[in-house]
Amino acid sequence: MIDKRSLLKGAAALAAAPLANASATAGPAVRASRPVPPAITPEEHRARLSKLQRLMGEAGTDLVVLEPGAPMTYFTGLRWWRSERPTLALVPQEGDVQVVTPGFEAPSVRESLLVPAEVSVWQEDEDPFALAARLVGEPKRIGIEETVRFFIADGMRGALPEVKVVPAAPMTRACRMIKSPAELALMQAATDATMRAYGATFEQIRVGMAARAVSGIMREAMQAEGLEPEFALVLLNEASAYPHGTEAPQTVREGGIVLMDCGGTLRGYQSDVSRTFVLGEPTKRQQEVWDTVRRGQQIAMETAQVGVPAGAVDKAVRDYYEAEGWGPGYKTPGLSHRLGHGIGMEGHEPINLVGNETTELAPGMCFSNEPGLYDFESFGVRLEDCFVVTEDGPRAFSPFQPEIGRPV
Repeated sequence: MIDKRSLLKGAAALAAAPLANASATAGPAVRASRPVPPAITPEEHRARLSKLQRLMGEAGTDLVVLEPGAPMTYFTGLRWWRSERPTLALVPQEGDVQVVTPGFEAPSVRESLLVPAEVSVWQEDEDPFALAARLVGEPKRIGIEETVRFFIADGMRGALPEVKVVPAAPMTRACRMIKSPAELALMQAATDATMRAYGATFEQIRVGMAARAVSGIMREAMQAEGLEPEFALVLLNEASAYPHGTEAPQTVREGGIVLMDCGGTLRGYQSDVSRTFVLGEPTKRQQEVWDTVRRGQQIAMETAQVGVPAGAVDKAVRDYYEAEGWGPGYKTPGLSHRLGHGIGMEGHEPINLVGNETTELAPGMCFSNEPGLYDFESFGVRLEDCFVVTEDGPRAFSPFQPEIGRPV
């Protein structure tokens, strides 16, 4: 079993091999006719930072430690990568951010920052954590962002032995889970581009094609639409019963299942859309399962209202499936995974639509709605459309799949 994102990123060189007519279907002229929403402004980054600092004050946290990745970019604009050489953003409860980075990286780091910050450098023969400790003085309580790697958290503890280390997730999540209008516009544009890519790809799928070839067409179509392809998982026939795939060879068959799970990034924000369809005439069983999954999506939308615990959305769909003879619970044949995940700058963000999640839904939260029914002895069906919670109910970023015979 292979994780869809690592699998498809690792296979990019193979899957993205040039394929006839892929870019011709949705090329540069398509991009030019559809303006892209603006990137997140420095003013919005500063507002995010101010909110984090306010929450830090309420929690009695003197400092929050971030390292490269979506959280650092979200608060500071700094787009960097993780390596064995730490680059840290140290957010104080008051005042400007302190950035600690290797000396030879400092010019590039300064160029990327979108908030006021002091950049301090460490050289190859120096301890970055000792430098960080000198910069922040004597904090009594520091929060470590939840994705920070162990050696960095451990290094900060060692440099500040008297400090109390706490999770920063309650503060950083409270900011990132609620999307702004600018974020929602980028997510909508990314999804729109993904849907156009699905349409272009569907027109080119032929019986006998390998899963890898279909994935390559979809990647090229997403790229032609201005997206940075993140994943293009294609599962055919029996392989569709394994949510994240199999290494067994697969080819498109007449009357066989085609399950695609695809997404890309646009100016830092992601799309994630799954479609399951049949080329040709579906069997009675295929149609029944598809209809059941599709009804589950609608139940999720009916349930996902402001104030409802996130786990209740999963439960509502799972109860329906169990009444139809699937499961029980997360057992297969049935819906073997959570109903959905948070999405934004990352394809998977907290929180999840899963049975034990008690967080109440609030306006601006975004999730995938991806029920699937899987039978290892035959096939699987998954339909996925992301949505934002609003005061008037959930709003989907993409139209639901209209029928089993076509994805868009």
